[in-house]
Amino acid sequence: MPSNNGAVAGRAGANQTEVAVGTTGLPGLLHIPATARGMVAFAHGSGSSRFSPRNAYAAERMRQYRFGTLLFDLLTEREAQDRRNVFDIALLGVRVIEAVDWISAQAACATLPLGLFGASTGAAAAIVAAAARPGRVGAVVSRGGRPDMAGEALERIRAPTLLIVGGDDVEVLALNRRAARRM
Repeated sequence: MPSNNGAVAGRAGANQTEVAVGTTGLPGLLHIPATARGMVAFAHGSGSSRFSPRNAYAAERMRQYRFGTLLFDLLTEREAQDRRNVFDIALLGVRVIEAVDWISAQAACATLPLGLFGASTGAAAAIVAAAARPGRVGAVVSRGGRPDMAGEALERIRAPTLLIVGGDDVEVLALNRRAARRM
């Protein structure tokens, strides 16, 4: 049984943790400020990990505003070796759903408002999770994401969703606009 290594034992600092998913655990970095006003779970995509410099920067900025953060890997090391898994939105979505459930089971963050921050294919997984847990996920942010890959979850999501795309990324911008029309 994966442990949390004491990661949520108090609301302070950064801790390495394992997010329980199914019968295994995924490595993560959990930060819960003493006076946290909410939690943000990061869903990385396209082969990225909890060490993504862009997401680490975004998480650091959020912590400055007293948001707790969870940066965790969506795939095990073995799963990540198969590139097809990076685009398996059903699998990634289940992992984010399980992370939402894991956060909700931790005493230090169970009652905190929760948002999801997804990048690339992780954005589609975040939308799937938000649609599956409408009473728990309060907001979704997609950074350079592929929400179009979330399929029918686009019609079911109720959480406010912000889609951010670089202005020069014409193809992804068009995909995001199509996805937004389905929401």
